[in-house]
Amino acid sequence: MGPLEGVKVVEFAGIGPAPIVGMLLADLGAQVVLIERKVMNSNAAAVDPTMMGKAAFFKRGKKSVTLNLREPSDVEVALSLVAKADVLVEGFRPGVMERLGIGPAVCLKKNPRLIYGRMTGWGQTGPLAPSAGHDLNFSAITGALSYGGLPGDIPFPTPTLQGDVGGGSMSLALGILSALFHVNKTGRGQVIDAAISDGVIYNMMLLASLREQGVIGDGKRDDFFSGVAPWCSTYRCADDRFVTVQALEPNFYHELISICGFSNDPDFVDQNDKSRWERAKKKMAAFFGSRTQAECCSILEGTDACFAPVLNLSEAENHPHNQARESFICIDGVLQPAPAPKFSLTKQVVGGIPTLGEHNEDVLGPLGLYNETKLSD
Repeated sequence: MGPLEGVKVVEFAGIGPAPIVGMLLADLGAQVVLIERKVMNSNAAAVDPTMMGKAAFFKRGKKSVTLNLREPSDVEVALSLVAKADVLVEGFRPGVMERLGIGPAVCLKKNPRLIYGRMTGWGQTGPLAPSAGHDLNFSAITGALSYGGLPGDIPFPTPTLQGDVGGGSMSLALGILSALFHVNKTGRGQVIDAAISDGVIYNMMLLASLREQGVIGDGKRDDFFSGVAPWCSTYRCADDRFVTVQALEPNFYHELISICGFSNDPDFVDQNDKSRWERAKKKMAAFFGSRTQAECCSILEGTDACFAPVLNLSEAENHPHNQARESFICIDGVLQPAPAPKFSLTKQVVGGIPTLGEHNEDVLGPLGLYNETKLSD
């Protein structure tokens, strides 16, 4: 089992990064009870209901219980589960849990050791706290989005990675693990206010440091992170596939230009001479453009030139490095990411995806809370 074996989590079902937090904890061995609606939310983001069962990776390893939190009796059932939990995870707008009667004050009174993890886009406080938003919006307000995209194009990030999961899920997961350490020392639970926008800003630490050093600027789009440097960009190959290079350090840069045959070219002599970047990049583009992606890989992959091909998920699954690392898993014929990082002693075991309300009796029965007639409404 994983390193969190024995940790009990109650998660209130939602969308976005909060369910990923529950999945991360379940992957790490925690027992996660997922409290779900009895019927699907008609206002949830569009999904294919025929695939949701197999593709609901964020539910893997959890136990599903269905409750109607508008019913006082079901709220009491939820509070009974919370009273025996170590962690609570919720991702509703500020004030929703309080209106349901399951806010932090109520829960911490019942369970002073509880870690109450709250996931929102803008946080529990601040002018934007009650407003709707999504991954793209949270990245935009932080300054992070302005560094995305190529010059002359619109800034646009890889969906969900920068905001929802990077700034949101990972931030709250780190907070929960830290709070578990604290409660084991002090016996005191606490509330974690995880805003995606805060997390994105925190993840910009390296970017902010480079800005303060003058390595990158504000909106000029002429620095190496903008894709204009010949040694830090994406290139199209002869077969319309793509490859990447990002040889930042001088020794890696010299490896790159040596392999590509540009060591003696005056346009490549000074790595940071921006006046030569445009010409150098055209030559680099011609080098990659005259070869297929596979040919480029045979020349550069595995060297210190900081090279990698651009793959889709199916190709990534079959790449020798990802296979050696067991970075993907296939359950019921469905490809999904494997847990990370990897532990030497407590290897994670990925659980199955529960059906709606599958564990009502299993979870609630031992607590004397199972009412088959009521819970099947």
